[in-house]
Formats: sequence, structure tokens, C-alpha cells
Amino acid sequence: MSNANVCNNWGSNYVFIEERPRERLLRLGAQALSEAELLAILLRTGTEKENSYQLSVRLLASFHDLRGLSQASYDELVKIKGIGPVKAIELQAAFELGRRQMGNIVGKRPVIRLPRDVADLMMPQMSMLTQEHFVCLFLNTKNQVIGKQTVFVGSLDASIVHPREVFKEAIKRSSASVICLHNHPSGDPTPSREDIAVTKTLVGAGDLVGISVLDHVIIGDGKYISLKEQGYL
Repeated sequence: MSNANVCNNWGSNYVFIEERPRERLLRLGAQALSEAELLAILLRTGTEKENSYQLSVRLLASFHDLRGLSQASYDELVKIKGIGPVKAIELQAAFELGRRQMGNIVGKRPVIRLPRDVADLMMPQMSMLTQEHFVCLFLNTKNQVIGKQTVFVGSLDASIVHPREVFKEAIKRSSASVICLHNHPSGDPTPSREDIAVTKTLVGAGDLVGISVLDHVIIGDGKYISLKEQGYL
């Protein structure tokens, strides 16, 4: 099967690969490539029956998504056909570099003044996720980001995103305030009734413990919506 006949259904849209990932990266830039294409570049080769792109799609499916793959152990990786010791080590090294880079970003303590600042900071990480991730940014009295925590992965629901998980981390970090955000894998950041309900629940809980919820930002495909700007806070 040629690359032209491979259909990548990873994410909300179907993408037909008409050229090799390396060629697409050179022509369009890394940001234009899908997760499977970027992985294919890292893997370089596939197996006798599949190319590196097809191996990447199967690898992502084996661990459900990129987040699951990034948390896979060496032993789990080498159990996947086509992923030998060298590829497993290279994948773990690549994910660790990404984690350290994010640690450096948080370590620089960016200042949040506007919803746009939240979007600029988090959209590169969250806009391409294939599941909803509910993330909290913890701020000090100067509105500097002092920490980040993924609280929940899955469809948003007020009964699942419990305030105790959010404010336990906020208290642990001596936060003055919290900014919540999550992504819509559909690409449309329009808030749902569940999004609004979760926001109101967290704002009320924050008032009780004395830690303000400054905003809830929803990340879409190159777009975002601030529930504060929409009047829900």
C-alpha cells in the first residue's frame, strides 16, 4: 500500500498522506504535520508489511493517544511489533525532552494578563489532542504561572471534574488564583452546558477556599474562547 492510499483518522479530520512526512515537514513546517506523521519521522522505518507512517498510526492506537504513548514504559514499547530496543529508547528520549521543555516554560514563570496569554501558552500543546484534557494553571499574587496540572482526561462533566482535585493542587502550591482550561477535539471552542456548569461549580468552590478562579479558557483548532469574556465568571 502506498502512502497515497493511507488514510489517517487520527484526530477529528481525515488526512490523506500524498507525500512522505519528511517532505511535508520541509514544505509546510512541523506544525502542519499530524501526530502520526511526526512519529513516522522519529521512527524512520516500519516493518516488512507497513511503512513508518502506518506503524505510527498503529503505535498511537495501541496506547490510545499521544499522551498514553508518552507515558509508556520501555517494556510496553518493545512489545509492539516493529518497535525494537533502539526505537523504544529514542521515543522515550524524545518525550522526555518535551517534558523538560515544558518544565522550562513553567520555570520561567510567564505572566498571565489576558485570556490571549493563556491561549498563547497552552494552545500549541492542547489544540491537537484527540481527547479532552482539563488543565489548571496555578498563579501567584503577581499572576505568574507557578505550576500546571492535568486534572482530568475525558468528556467534561461536573461530577467528574471535582473541585477537590483542582484546589488540592492549588493549596499544595500556595496558589493565589487558578485558571482552568480544556480543549475541544472537534476544533470548535464553543462552550457546552457542561463546560458552563463545571465553571460555576469551580468558581463557587474557589470562593469558599479563598482561591479565585480567574478564567476558564476553551481551546479549539487555532481558536479559543474565554468564559470570563463571555460573562460566565
